[in-house]
Amino acid sequence: MSEETPGFDEKPEVPADAAPDDAAAEPKAAASSKEEAAAPAGDSAAADVALLAQLDQARTALGERTADLQRLQAEYQNYRRRVERDRIAVKEIAVASLLTELLPTLDDIGRAREHGELVGGFKSVAESLETAAAKMGLQQFGKEGEPFDPTIHEALMHSYAPDVTEDTCVAILQPGYRIGERTIRPARVAVAEPQPGAAPKSEAAEAESASDPSDKDADAADNG
Repeated sequence: MSEETPGFDEKPEVPADAAPDDAAAEPKAAASSKEEAAAPAGDSAAADVALLAQLDQARTALGERTADLQRLQAEYQNYRRRVERDRIAVKEIAVASLLTELLPTLDDIGRAREHGELVGGFKSVAESLETAAAKMGLQQFGKEGEPFDPTIHEALMHSYAPDVTEDTCVAILQPGYRIGERTIRPARVAVAEPQPGAAPKSEAAEAESASDPSDKDADAADNG
């Protein structure tokens, strides 16, 4: 029978193949698992930052492309307006050129009408030609008695007249023609100016009325 040594406890037997650091390895394993759990959270934040950067780049690219599209659209609209304006200008030039070539014929028709020679089939053809020219925008102008305007009138004859107060067209030698606001031929006219030294009509009428003896006799009779 063996005797127990007082004051000493028996220790559990440790297997021969057990590693002495197993107990210390357990805290390390727990810390490693915490780090592994924290790692996905850091990766997710970095991925969000990268996505935001890509989104900003996409927005910048979209803004640039939108500005390019708007600029191209504006340039196209300006191009269309220029083409339309040029088309109208070319059409007006072509029409004006054609009608300018017809003016001598229209002058002949006008002279024939003045002399009573516009009769029969010739009258019908002449009126059809005048109607077609009017549909293309040709307008005749120039009337006797209108003030002389050097921008639309061409003076071929000049005289003085006591009954005019300003330069006046007293005869239309050749009518003028315009298309819209564009004059293709000025009216050729005879112009009369006021007689040098002649008093204006209103002043002459007042002087004549003041010197009329019949008016004076009438006034005297009324006073009597």
